[in-house]
Amino acid sequence: MASENSDKMTSELHTTRRILLRVAYDGTNYHGWQVQPNAKTIEGELNRVLTQLTGEKIQVTGASRTDAGVHALGNVAVFDTASKIPAEKFSYALNQRLPEDIVIQSSLQVADDFHPRHCDCCKTYEYDILNRTFPLPAYRNTAYFLYGDLDLDAMRRACQAFPGEHDFASFCAAGAQVQTTVRTIYSLEVLEQPLAVTERGVSSQRSPERLLTIRVRGNGFLYNMVRIIAGTLVEVGRGHIRPEEVEGIIAACDRAKAGPTAPARGLRLVEIKYD
Repeated sequence: MASENSDKMTSELHTTRRILLRVAYDGTNYHGWQVQPNAKTIEGELNRVLTQLTGEKIQVTGASRTDAGVHALGNVAVFDTASKIPAEKFSYALNQRLPEDIVIQSSLQVADDFHPRHCDCCKTYEYDILNRTFPLPAYRNTAYFLYGDLDLDAMRRACQAFPGEHDFASFCAAGAQVQTTVRTIYSLEVLEQPLAVTERGVSSQRSPERLLTIRVRGNGFLYNMVRIIAGTLVEVGRGHIRPEEVEGIIAACDRAKAGPTAPARGLRLVEIKYD
């Protein structure tokens, strides 16, 4: 009897699979990714719907614990299940049950020991700045509105200080619980997209009229790191910090030396690629 029970337990263990989800969401109405008491979160919604779908107590593990108001095009989460639902069908089943501001882009089976935060990866974040005279309602939840001229060339020169492995303590919010503040940035750039805004059929001559996108790729990011980088680049664009000072700000390992933390609404996690 003991042998039969052991064989049964072994069989049950072998039927458990680890499923990876690529998750897109509008974070406007959520208190971030991570489950919180009495608060609506992305992780909480995924747990709730997966538990309903499978009949199991499901708790997902996310790759990036985005803050309240932050968006994602491709965050990654995994969960274990004994359900017989084909891995690629979870995306379809979940999208029929999730709120419309959370959409699973794909689902697939991965190795049982795959962990989205412990595997080598490249994360890409983008931060949007609406730089014009007046706000546009369509961007109210997805971009940081800034009136006034920003020196784009200066911002781009400042970007050159970031790539490489550095101690980014100057760009980490207080209270972060990490073993090290050393991270590697692969690239940092500022892109410009002119806005086609017209008034009574005539192109607006007000300056500026553009959407700026700060795009950063790295092997990982500290708490509020991308938003502090964005806030620092804005200060460079305003002329409050010189581009050549940024290297010293990084070396100082002092949060007080860097710029302010830009608002959450302009930030989105674009993708996570695993080696």
